[in-house]
Amino acid sequence: MTETDAPQTALRIHGARLVDGTGAAPVADAVVTIDAQGSIAYAGPAATAPPAAGERSVDAGGRTVLPGFFDCHVHLAYAHGAAPGRRAELDPVLVTLDTVTRLRLTLDAGITTARDLGGLSAGFRTAVETGRIVGPRLHTAVRIISHTGGHADVRLPDGTDLSAGMSEIADDTAAARLAVRRVLRDGADLVKVCATGGMGSPYDDPDDEGLLEEEIRAVVDEARRHGGKPVAAHAQGNAGILNAIRGGVTSIEHGYGLDERALDLAGERGVFVVPTLSTVYAGINKDTMPDYHYQKKTRWSGVTKENIARAIEYGARIALGTDAAVGPHGVNLMELSYLVDLGMDPMAAIVAGTRTAAELLGVADRLGTLTEGRTADLVVCDGDPLRDIGVLGDPANIVCVVQGGVVRKDLLPATPEGRL
Repeated sequence: MTETDAPQTALRIHGARLVDGTGAAPVADAVVTIDAQGSIAYAGPAATAPPAAGERSVDAGGRTVLPGFFDCHVHLAYAHGAAPGRRAELDPVLVTLDTVTRLRLTLDAGITTARDLGGLSAGFRTAVETGRIVGPRLHTAVRIISHTGGHADVRLPDGTDLSAGMSEIADDTAAARLAVRRVLRDGADLVKVCATGGMGSPYDDPDDEGLLEEEIRAVVDEARRHGGKPVAAHAQGNAGILNAIRGGVTSIEHGYGLDERALDLAGERGVFVVPTLSTVYAGINKDTMPDYHYQKKTRWSGVTKENIARAIEYGARIALGTDAAVGPHGVNLMELSYLVDLGMDPMAAIVAGTRTAAELLGVADRLGTLTEGRTADLVVCDGDPLRDIGVLGDPANIVCVVQGGVVRKDLLPATPEGRL
């Protein structure tokens, strides 16, 4: 039997510190039971836990049990630091195999669900769903909608597209609607638009505006007409952020230039913010970055920290995302430390990576918390992340990952009861 066809197993984890993702106070001596269908049957104090009923029993040894985490902004089809144009140099078979490796690294880091915002074929989502490969559950935008010369337009002057199919160009409202139809035809779970320029694109800046407000509105309407698909907006400068919020998007990605007007409007409309702080804490390397990229990153780093700290203070609806590929893959939960560094308390950061992220992806009825009836996605970590949130950022401390009741990673020490 291979890992991809590993069975769901009724499990009983005891001796655990429980942080259930709801924001409730931790439970010091907890039991979590998982039924044979891969759902949470109980998560709470040992004193009120149902008696053991033949499940495999594992002693967590005082470690912390948490819900499986989400990363709401990744680019799994790209290696760390690889510009889209460099991917075109590789044989597509190698790209596929490397992507499968990155999926595995991401799962082992504690991410049981990920949202890919450009470059990942819907086939990877299906491959995970059908057990062909092991990785986080996937939501994918497939491609990114941009205007000509915008953040996702990486064509050469002769028209050669270096994005390997990552970008979809739209320059008016009719083209924007057509672009949505194309990405949905290719299996997209959501739509991503560029509302501003960006850091990694050579011909624009974060303060440049991307799609017009009326074009964004057309995208949102077209997505609504096709099953109410969510719309994520790459939006860094504040003018484009405001255009995106007024246009009706579901989430602001990056949000580096958020001001009080934008925060107020986002709050009024229930728009999520995915700050991707990993890009300014861990994504800057002068030796490996083009000079234009390095200059923009260093110029915006302090502004980003100031504005996201204000967003945290405002109580913005923040969900965890890293922009992995811009930063390293497989250390996704370092993002929690960056949120805490800017003023979020550790429990709130954990909620941002679990319950709030599940709300953004529209799966909070099934995932994001360790509560009865939810799908059994959980991680066990060494240490107490409420005292030191940094323990979650080191994949070596993620000693167990369970996904849908299936054990995907197990580094727990052997005990008389056995390992998971």
